[in-house]
Amino acid sequence: MRHHSGFVSIIGRPNVGKSTLVNRMVGQKISIVTSKPNTTRHAILGVLTKENYQVIFIDTPGLINQRRRLMDKVMHRAASGSLEGASLVLLVIEANKWLSKDSNALEIIKHANVPCILVVNKVDKIKPKSKLLVFLESVAKKHNYLEILPISALKNENLDRLENEIVKNLPEEIPLFPSEMLTDKGIQFRIAESIREKLMQNLHQELPYGVGVEIDHIEDLDERLNVSAIIWVERESHKGIVIGSGGQSIKDIGQKSRFDMQDILNRKVHLVTRVKVKRNWTGNSQWIDQFGYGVSE
Repeated sequence: MRHHSGFVSIIGRPNVGKSTLVNRMVGQKISIVTSKPNTTRHAILGVLTKENYQVIFIDTPGLINQRRRLMDKVMHRAASGSLEGASLVLLVIEANKWLSKDSNALEIIKHANVPCILVVNKVDKIKPKSKLLVFLESVAKKHNYLEILPISALKNENLDRLENEIVKNLPEEIPLFPSEMLTDKGIQFRIAESIREKLMQNLHQELPYGVGVEIDHIEDLDERLNVSAIIWVERESHKGIVIGSGGQSIKDIGQKSRFDMQDILNRKVHLVTRVKVKRNWTGNSQWIDQFGYGVSE
C-alpha cells in the first residue's frame, strides 16, 4: 500500500480561521483560538495520522504588512519560515474578503514556490451562496492554485474534500512521526497557551497583546497536576486589569484555564497564578527568547 506524508504550511492574514482549521483537521485542540487577531504566536505542528497517510499541519501566526514591534517580526518569521521544507501550503482567506494582507501572504507563497491550495473559509456566513461565485472567480485569477476549496472550519463543512486534496498532493513517504503524536508542543507550552487564551478572551482592550505566560513549576502527583504560572504584563496599570476588582478577573481566568487543561490532559489540575510586570517585554529579545519565541535562533 502506498503511503503519503508531508508538511503542510497554513498561511494567511490574522483572524481567518487557521487555528480552528488545524484543530478540526487533527481532531483535537492543538492551537488556541480567540476572536482577536494574532492569537497564534508560534508555528505549531498538528499531526493527522491515518492508515495510508500522515499530514503534518503547521499552524502559523497571521501575516501582517506593518511589523513595528519585535514580536511582530518574530511572528512573521515563524509564518514565512514554515514554508521551508513544506510539501504544500494552504492559503486561508475569508469568504468574500480579499485584503492587502491576503495579497502579501500570496506574494510570500509565490516567492517560496510551494504548491498552493486556496482555502476560502467562513462560507457559512455568506447568504445566499450565489454571492460566493463571483468572488471565487476573481481570486482564481490571482495565482495558479492546485485547487480552490470553499469551507467552513467552524461548521466542519467540506473538510473531508480538503483532506483528500491535501493527501493527493503529498509525496509518497513513510510516516515522519509516531502514530500517537498529535503535536510537537509539550505539556508546559500547552498549559501556558491555555492560560493565554483565557486572558485574551477575558481582556477586551489592547492589553492581551502585551501579555505573556511562563510556567514556573509543575509537580506531577498521582491524583493531580500542580501548576504554578506567572502572567507577565508590560505596565503596572495592566497588572490591576488582569487581577480585576477583588481579584475576580484572575480568578475567572484561572478557573477557565484549569477546566480547559483538565479536558486536554484528561486529569485533575491545580493552578496557581501570579501577575508580574516586565516593562516592554514584547520589544526585548532576551525576554521574547525566554518565552520560547526563538529570536536568537
